[in-house]
Amino acid sequence: MKQDLNIEIFDTTLRDGTQTPGISLSVGDKLKIAQVLDDLGVTYIEGGWPGSNPKDVEFFRLSKRLKLKNAQIVAFGSTRKKFINAKDDTNLLKIVDSGVKVACIFGKTWTLHVKKALETTLEENLNMIFDSITFLRNKKIKVIYDAEHFFDGYKEDKDYSLKCLEQSFLAQADCLVLCDTNGGCLPSEIQKIVQEVNIFFSKKYPSKKIKLGIHAHNDSGCAVANSIVAVEEGCVHVQGTINGLGERCGNANLCSIIPLLELKKNIKILPEGYLKKLTEVSREVDEITNSVPNERQPFVGMNAFAHKGGIHASAVSKITKTYEHINPKLVGNERKILISELAGKSNILFKKYGLSINLNDENIAKIIKVVKQKEYEGYSYENAEGSFIVLVNKIIDSYKQFFKVISFRVITEYSQSKQLTTEATIRIEINDKEEHVVAEGDGPVNALDTALRKALEKYYPQLKDVKLTDFKVRVINPVLGTAAKVRVNIESMDKKGSWTTVGISENIIEASWEALVDAIEYKLLQSIK
Repeated sequence: MKQDLNIEIFDTTLRDGTQTPGISLSVGDKLKIAQVLDDLGVTYIEGGWPGSNPKDVEFFRLSKRLKLKNAQIVAFGSTRKKFINAKDDTNLLKIVDSGVKVACIFGKTWTLHVKKALETTLEENLNMIFDSITFLRNKKIKVIYDAEHFFDGYKEDKDYSLKCLEQSFLAQADCLVLCDTNGGCLPSEIQKIVQEVNIFFSKKYPSKKIKLGIHAHNDSGCAVANSIVAVEEGCVHVQGTINGLGERCGNANLCSIIPLLELKKNIKILPEGYLKKLTEVSREVDEITNSVPNERQPFVGMNAFAHKGGIHASAVSKITKTYEHINPKLVGNERKILISELAGKSNILFKKYGLSINLNDENIAKIIKVVKQKEYEGYSYENAEGSFIVLVNKIIDSYKQFFKVISFRVITEYSQSKQLTTEATIRIEINDKEEHVVAEGDGPVNALDTALRKALEKYYPQLKDVKLTDFKVRVINPVLGTAAKVRVNIESMDKKGSWTTVGISENIIEASWEALVDAIEYKLLQSIK
């Protein structure tokens, strides 16, 4: 039975997350992510700082057109500048002008920052906190107060840090968020300090209920753990980002926090059934931000439930919980059994992919022997299921040769009139007929792909549905410099799905050609199974 504690998820991917080095989002990107986050079911989406740049001003204007079902858009900002009236503060006025119903403003709670960064008095900083929240509250805006550097400030001067929190409480902030801004705290420190904050308010204001939140950074690798501990100690508002995006080492990763609270602490976080969307949301945000996915990311990573060792695969095939802490489907992920030099019988049986092939003990032994030798040469079938199936059919003599490659040639030429052009010439044999085809392309791989299809499609029209969707190259033994082997992975897809193939060679063209041929053969094998 899920506990109904009404935990708020405050997503700051569009604000704190955009401070990730190498990430720059357009207004359109931010609107797309906002819609994705709403579809996940978070409580708040922090859209940016309307007082800092025109892009965020435009986002708040256009965000009103979004048809959000679950989340509220939040504007971010700081407390007023020192020694001025809140009503004259440009940043606060920008928040009001943005038209939001919820604002998140941060204020200093560490004496070091008050004295050295703001260069003001401790008393004036308290006034800045109270005045700013009161001003926004008078504008009918709900205020979430981020107590910046709270934990560091508390450890240095807890009395002053508590006074800062108290000012936000007296100004009627909806939530007081305790921030580990430098990300240097350990879970035991978070636990102790949150406990003491609760004791302080319960003693001083026994008839009033305080609402606390947590905002953790990951500089010590503890952001997720710190967030969970804070919830255990009574925080009901959790801030973080999808995939842990954020400056330096990132923010607390909501893709871990949400399933941990739902599945480990049995606390209802998202609307019923929405947790299954988590993996899809993680990958959509990676796609929009043009980030390289972390394949080993807990819960949502491509390898979060991948099993490579033969013993592991054997155990999981019998009882999944032997090597899986949850059912991957709960978070929208899936189990993967990888083929490698560590493969055993269970890995091979799991990887049948529905093909009608005889995988008796003798055949499995042959496959394992060849796979281990191929991996020694540099091949990797962990994410190249297309090449693996082609290889298996060849090993157990169930392979049908759809065409025979006689020769191929690729020429790349530069001229002032045409600039750079690439031409591929291939000769292949199909049903005792030789096809000699020439085709141009945007590069060597595209030219070879175009020529191969040109030769084959009149014999195998089902290939018209196939398209190349991704191309990756990795150097296997870089110490050899330009003579090193390269591994090429090509991803292809048709109307039914996608598959990946692999090629290895010292020559990148040859490696690419091998992966291309496997991609075509895999499609043809699938069409006759």
